[in-house]
Amino acid sequence: MNDLKTQVRVTIALGVLSLLAGLITHLALTDIYHGEADVTLEWSMVRICALVLLVFIGMALFTLRRALRELA
Repeated sequence: MNDLKTQVRVTIALGVLSLLAGLITHLALTDIYHGEADVTLEWSMVRICALVLLVFIGMALFTLRRALRELA
């Protein structure tokens, strides 16, 4: 059970990071939309934030599946 609590805490931390990643992605895409001269950094941030979101979604699904197994 302690392992599951740790996994839930990591998932919550990734959720908070995902919220921050959403904000960063919004700001980066706004700069890209407004036609900044060099948008290499902005596109890199969008890619990194997308990776954070994918990791969070995967971890959340894995944690929920594990929690369901332990409850059943």
